[in-house]
Amino acid sequence: MQADVWSPTPVLLTVDLVILTLREGRLCVLLVERGEDPFQGMLALPGGFLNHAGEEILDAAHRELREETALVAGLVHLEQLGTYGDAGRDPRGRVVSVAHLAIAPELPEPVAGTDAKDAAWVPAEAVLSGEVELAFDHHRIVTEGIERARTKLEFSALATAFCGEVFTIVDLQRVYEAVWGTELDTRNFYRKVQAAKGFIIPAGPGRKATGGRPARLYRAGPKAVLFPPLIRPVPSTTEEDTREEGK
Repeated sequence: MQADVWSPTPVLLTVDLVILTLREGRLCVLLVERGEDPFQGMLALPGGFLNHAGEEILDAAHRELREETALVAGLVHLEQLGTYGDAGRDPRGRVVSVAHLAIAPELPEPVAGTDAKDAAWVPAEAVLSGEVELAFDHHRIVTEGIERARTKLEFSALATAFCGEVFTIVDLQRVYEAVWGTELDTRNFYRKVQAAKGFIIPAGPGRKATGGRPARLYRAGPKAVLFPPLIRPVPSTTEEDTREEGK
């Protein structure tokens, strides 16, 4: 009896980018309006297929980043987020996406790529809440990308990637508040940041201030891991408060 002949399943590979920045104190994610099917007219993450069979995945991610933001390696934090390959995620066939998380400070207004009609910065909360609907499984990818950023702010120096070369502790606090979505006590935050040795280091003369002493400037320090960590506050909801009162 002749053995069955095995043939590989055709699979296409793409890269998608969760690009985060702060704009006017709000955490925003870059979205594009798709200019072609599938999901023409819907918002989606920037990304695309590999240019050719020999293109490395990381090179493709950097290429897409350059095309969407004009940023190059070394000017942006870029890390692999995860692989998304559910069988029904793309109506064109079996398409696997290797998603990446990109973070940079004060990114400019985006310009739509060749296969997109428009591009814009959208408040992250509008995506997380479902107010903004995304194509494919991009809502899941954005949600997991933002949660990755929120978690890494606790244990790593990732927050400095949202800042310029020099910044104040107030600037850094605004990053944490925007990404975590909660207000922080200023004195407590200052104490915790100073306790994390090597997190930030002084960067020379202070920035001019309107009245009073100038704010002291800092830059990213040598430590990538925070010790002690800056633990994210546990959010309290009205429902939880009501439940506690009813005990």
